[in-house]
Amino acid sequence: MAARRHVYLDWNATTPPHPEVLAAMHAAEEEAWANPASVHTPGRRARAFVEDAREAVAALTGFDARDVVLTSGGTEANNLALALALPGEAEAKGAGVVVSRIEHPSVVRAVEEWERRGGVVAWVEAEASGVVPAAGFAAAVERLRGEAGVAVRLLVLQAVNHETGVVQPVGEVAEVARACGALLHVDAVQAVGKLAPAAWAGADMVSVAAHKIRGPKGVGALCTRAGLKVRPLLFGGAQEKGARPGTQDPVACAGFAVAASRARSDGPARQAALGALRDRLEAELRGLRVGSSGGGARAGASGGAVVNGAGARGGRGERRCCRERGGGARAARHQHLVAGVSRGRVCALRSTSKGSPCRAGRRAARARRSPRRCFARWWGWSARRRRFASRSGRPPRSRTSSARSRRFVGC
Repeated sequence: MAARRHVYLDWNATTPPHPEVLAAMHAAEEEAWANPASVHTPGRRARAFVEDAREAVAALTGFDARDVVLTSGGTEANNLALALALPGEAEAKGAGVVVSRIEHPSVVRAVEEWERRGGVVAWVEAEASGVVPAAGFAAAVERLRGEAGVAVRLLVLQAVNHETGVVQPVGEVAEVARACGALLHVDAVQAVGKLAPAAWAGADMVSVAAHKIRGPKGVGALCTRAGLKVRPLLFGGAQEKGARPGTQDPVACAGFAVAASRARSDGPARQAALGALRDRLEAELRGLRVGSSGGGARAGASGGAVVNGAGARGGRGERRCCRERGGGARAARHQHLVAGVSRGRVCALRSTSKGSPCRAGRRAARARRSPRRCFARWWGWSARRRRFASRSGRPPRSRTSSARSRRFVGC
């Protein structure tokens, strides 16, 4: 039997390591086993892999290599950026931060914790299109400065949303940050390797992660504008100029260097090809709509990706769940998509012209009378009758001959 082939599409969560990345890491495992902080020859050899990663990340993001702090990933990079811009607990009451509501949890949770300690936070909502408008940031800054008299220290906006893929107006928000004298941190984890550095132009701090660009997990970076000093979250050695103490992983850095170099060289051509496929897929999905009365698709104003029920079930006409017939919000809540086979999860629809309810509709209609409880009581009584009949030798009465049985059969 041939092995089943899987199609992996969840590249926003993580990307499979590229073969060149795996080969570089395998070679580094045999060569870069020493501590990169050591001054002897094996240590310097391991240190070279760390510096190669730093240089590759700087070239990819458009920052100087001296301002790149290697981290364990995007989450640590985001927390380091917030720690750099936001004051400690003793000074938090007079400082403010403006954050979009659709940020990654590593940003949202850190800001919420800082707010709990006394900081002032203004949240900016996204529009229906998924874009967080720069006007919302400007209004939030004016509100904090005018009503609360708070000095805004930081604005936070991701370059590309990790759920929707919507590109955010970082350049416009950077102008708002410069006008109010605040720093701007951009979470570019989903943007690096897909967009040019112009997508986060004007940002003071940018966070990236290797596993989003076909690199290894467990390594990322925080890139900062020259002159900003990162405050460590941990305390220990002098690695990363004291900003991130702890022994670096040369093997992961070797893979990060290759992944960043490939993203910089092959990224534009690859993204152009993928962009054409994306536009074609989106155009096809926008032309589909649930509930069409033929075997084909028809354009819908909602633009959602749906399945045509008639086409899925062999063109037997328009099919709707029995609970949809009433229309309105109730119908919207209870409609079922038809995928061809019921299996107990998808509504097994019948023709609406006959007026016969669907399986899910019958279950919902009986739910108010507790069918499971009624059936259990009837089944227990029936079983007792059968046992009595077997012991006495008399045939059991039929279900319809007993008033008590009829009482539960009707449920």
